[in-house]
Formats: sequence, structure tokens, C-alpha cells
Amino acid sequence: MNEAEITPLLQRIDLGDPHAADQLLPLVYDELRRLAAAKMAREAPGQTLQPTALVHEVWLRLGGDGQPQWGNRAHFFAAAAEGMRRILIENARRKRAVRHGGEYAKISADSTGFDVASPAKDDDELLLLNEAIDGLAAHDPRKAELVKQKYFVGLTLEEAADVLGISHRTAKRDWAYARAWLFNEVKRLRG
Repeated sequence: MNEAEITPLLQRIDLGDPHAADQLLPLVYDELRRLAAAKMAREAPGQTLQPTALVHEVWLRLGGDGQPQWGNRAHFFAAAAEGMRRILIENARRKRAVRHGGEYAKISADSTGFDVASPAKDDDELLLLNEAIDGLAAHDPRKAELVKQKYFVGLTLEEAADVLGISHRTAKRDWAYARAWLFNEVKRLRG
């Protein structure tokens, strides 16, 4: 992805250029699709949300063709990370809802000979992690944003550092701190 092309387009969007958003989507689509595919690969098997659908939903939530003001590439991708996180959390909450089977998930009839239900733990873990990240954001917003960029968008630590405008060494320190903090917070939330 060429940052030299994206930032001027974001600035043109801010100035009200109606064609700039049409030019932005092709530039960021492949990167968003790659990031969504990487994120979805880490999700639980049987996930109904596909990477393409996740990218399209994020694009629409970001404003579609009527893009809001973006300060720069980092601002855009931070919003995309937050959008992906919210969509995945909403999806996990929807699947946990009683009307959708609550805490039970179907197991294939091919593997068991009959359909039975088993607890869906992955959605619970995602919701616990989300709550812990919210707590980290209240404690240290930069570290929480790093976690979102790395975990929910799928950026490498170096890419996330570049997006956030911090050094790679700072990102490594922040990542180590955030992991330890989140581990303790998730442990506390589990009771």
C-alpha cells in the first residue's frame, strides 16, 4: 500500500472532493481484505462472517463514499481496526444470544452421527478480551490501540508502530506490557 497516494486522497476527501472516496477504496481494499482474512483465520471454526463481508461492513461503517475527515493513514486504519473489533464483538454477542442458541453451538452430524450442542467458548473468550481491552484503554489508550491494530486488524508489530507513529522499540515494550496487563485482567474477569 502506498502511503504517498493514500494521505493526499484523505486530504481531498476532507476538502469535499466527491471522487476521492471512489479512488480511496481500490487503494485500501486489498490491504483491508488481507488484514480481515488474517483476522478471520484466527477466529473459531464455523465462523459465518467472511473476510470480504467484514471489509465491506467496515467500509460502510467508516462512511462508504461519504468518508469523514481523516487526519492521515494512521487515523484511517485506527478507525478500521476499531470497526473490525466492533463487528466481531457484535457477531460474538449475537451468537451468544438465547434466540441464537445461547451458549451452545452445533456439531456436525457427520462427525457425531447426530446433532448435539456443546458450549461455544471462543465467543466467550473474545468478549472477555474485549472487556479487558476496554479496561486497558481506560488505563493506557496507546497500548490498547496497539493491541487493536495487532490483534483485530492483524498488523505486525512494526506495521502497528508505523500506523501509531511510535518507534518499533516502544511498540515492543508496549506490546509486552499490554499482553501481561490483559492476561491479568482476563484472569480477573474469569473470577
